[in-house]
Amino acid sequence: STCACVEYYGKALESLIKQVKIMSIHGKMKHKRNKIFTEFRKLPGGILVCTDVMARGIDIPEVHWVLQYDPPSSASAFVHRCGRTARIGNVGSALVFLLPMEESYINFLSINQKCPMQEMKPQTNVLDLLPKLQSMALADRAVFEKGMKAFVSYVQAYAKHECNLIFRIKDLDFASLARGFALLKMPKMPELRGKCFPDFTPVTVNTDSISFKDKNREKQRQKKLEEQR
Repeated sequence: STCACVEYYGKALESLIKQVKIMSIHGKMKHKRNKIFTEFRKLPGGILVCTDVMARGIDIPEVHWVLQYDPPSSASAFVHRCGRTARIGNVGSALVFLLPMEESYINFLSINQKCPMQEMKPQTNVLDLLPKLQSMALADRAVFEKGMKAFVSYVQAYAKHECNLIFRIKDLDFASLARGFALLKMPKMPELRGKCFPDFTPVTVNTDSISFKDKNREKQRQKKLEEQR
């Protein structure tokens, strides 16, 4: 749903899925966008993590799956997203992830977009990769900060969803969401003010001590910290 989520999950997938080309694309890239898009089209296989910037008017041959981690903010965008697969007589599948409290969105799409859907049973024997993602955040401040920004942007996008009668920010389980983003601690943001999260356990590490793997970025951070002191 957001550029920050693409940045974070693109980085995560690069580390978690080996021997598969992972590429990321979003609206803030501007000049790099065409280069990435052209390169992805030429690949024999791969994964493209993207925002709705790729939802329409884009033709990539033989896309097998469109996985919609976030339900689109407009119903028409759902159909456009699905239309990136099964093009020109080819076969393809589209999947959208919904929480139990969001299931009325299925009826909404059926009426609004004449788009019938079938339930796909959850996969079994799924690996828990969240500890690995947390380890990545502890080892590199860039990953830690990307995760925090992604979480904040996700919550803000959810609050602005077009179907706010179905996607209600007050019903969102922030603790589960933070665990799903493999956060080390809860960020400070207006939507969380005054709330307690007994189901979320922050790490015992002082997150200010997490350094950037990039030596230049870390040098700049230390300089700013020194100035603040």
